[in-house]
Amino acid sequence: MTPPNAGPPAIGDWSRLLDGRVAVVTGGGAGIGAAIARLFAEQGARVEVADVDGDAASAVTDGIESAGGAARAHHVDVTTVEGVDALAAGVLDHHGRVDVLVNNVGDHRPLVPFGRSGPESWQAQYEVNLWHVFAVTRAFLGAMVEARSGAIVNVHSVEGLRGYPADPVYGAMKAAVAAFTTDLAVAVGRHGIRVNGLGPDLTQSAQVDYEGAGEADDPLWEAWAPVGRLGRPEDQARAALFLASDLSSFVTGHNLAVDGGTRAGGGWFWSPSARRFTNRPRGL
Repeated sequence: MTPPNAGPPAIGDWSRLLDGRVAVVTGGGAGIGAAIARLFAEQGARVEVADVDGDAASAVTDGIESAGGAARAHHVDVTTVEGVDALAAGVLDHHGRVDVLVNNVGDHRPLVPFGRSGPESWQAQYEVNLWHVFAVTRAFLGAMVEARSGAIVNVHSVEGLRGYPADPVYGAMKAAVAAFTTDLAVAVGRHGIRVNGLGPDLTQSAQVDYEGAGEADDPLWEAWAPVGRLGRPEDQARAALFLASDLSSFVTGHNLAVDGGTRAGGGWFWSPSARRFTNRPRGL
């Protein structure tokens, strides 16, 4: 048990904030997950990259190793019991511990209007956005409790922190991850484990491809996001590094919207002309 009057841990080398720590990143083969894996490795972590696309995971780990970092790839599907078990065994058998867990897997697809949705689409949303967070966290939590140390970062969405009219089921799943984050933080804090969440928005990824849509350089970004630009995976990675490292040693149970200010600035707007909601209005 940490003494009640103990101060914050020494930071040491600020260029190696995760030096020697074992970090697991799910969905680490592309986008936000890949950016987190690379930055964590740059900061000294031994990164375990898990992805349903084995080639993508290997490409990320190869790049990390070429840059002098340490990483291993896991070709697993963490939305299945078998995939979670394989990942946990692969990491814990090799390292004997895990210091940082980033639950990054998630997808807004299948995007089905609620009136046409049903058990099949609800189940798909549950598996890819919520179930695996429970399963992967439980798989590694025991090792963290035993070590009396650990940091968990759950990547969900700003849509779990505000109203999301496009798909209430997706929004509910992300809100559940945010609530799970806060609840678990209270439960395990006295075991030396911190739990925090990230809520991205307006960030370039394969799933939400602003570049492919020709919007990356649109002059309307000044209206769409208070910071006035498109978000990049590296923006999310830097926030994850803060939450995973001792820089945030007194921070737990929080859900940080890494959104360029969209949650604070408004969010979704109804367009009478287009007859739909949009978070990037061009004129209603």
